[in-house]
Amino acid sequence: MMRYLLSIACVVLIAAKVQAQIQVDLKFKRLQYIAYEPVVVTLSITNLAGRDIDLHNADGQSWLGFEITGSEGQPIAPISTENGQAPLKIAAGQRVTHQINLTPLYPVHDFGSYHVRTNVYFADLGKFFYSPTRVFEVTDARPIWQQTVGIPDGIAAPGNVRTYSLLTNRFPDHTSLYVRVQDKDSGIVYATYSLGRAIAFEEPQAEIDHANQLHVLHCSAPRAWAYSRVGLNGELLAHSSFMETKTRPRLVHAANGDVAVRGGTIESPTAQSPRGTAPKLSARPPEPAKDDQ
Repeated sequence: MMRYLLSIACVVLIAAKVQAQIQVDLKFKRLQYIAYEPVVVTLSITNLAGRDIDLHNADGQSWLGFEITGSEGQPIAPISTENGQAPLKIAAGQRVTHQINLTPLYPVHDFGSYHVRTNVYFADLGKFFYSPTRVFEVTDARPIWQQTVGIPDGIAAPGNVRTYSLLTNRFPDHTSLYVRVQDKDSGIVYATYSLGRAIAFEEPQAEIDHANQLHVLHCSAPRAWAYSRVGLNGELLAHSSFMETKTRPRLVHAANGDVAVRGGTIESPTAQSPRGTAPKLSARPPEPAKDDQ
């Protein structure tokens, strides 16, 4: 009997040791997102194997995967079955952290709650290691402005028209202003993201320039204004901050159709690279505007 109990104890200890070799966790910055905005998850993998490990696809199995279910428990399949995750080497005792944008990978734009779990396949053992399940909710924001424009000649953009929308979403401690760029004819949403915090009683200013790009100026804090320029495919082309001085910043049209900010004092001009998807583990998510969380 004692020998039997010792055998059971050894099996349990060995199983516990194996299960502890790779620790996987994931976190969301917040619980609520609006439809089509980047849903960025922070994934961490800790190597507790006591030796360096190599994570790679094997036996027809991708080494990294997500299990996502909707509000009614229905599985959410990935948009593409192709997995371009590069192999990952983790030194003994090292913890690797990456951010992954789920929006271009899974159809998580319908309203409701989503349960997410990550699985890591360790080919050396032929075993999966799982993260705890996390939950986020997708809702929609309140539309406050909308304009449809055509695609000018010579512009590399699919389709014939774009619809720009400004929306606001109230979080427990602040309100954020969002921009959405879509082709309503085809149903394609090119981008949805936050332009930063907004003071609710100050209506944002929106203007379209000669190239049909969107310019937005909104009050982000008392006497502080945020300026953004958005392209036809949803790119954040420019973002800067202005402070009220003797004059309040405002958008003005020049004679040639350009749009510029007049008044106030510029604080932090920054040029932005086009926003894109982040399908690979090593890719970074689009950089959000300051204080948009």
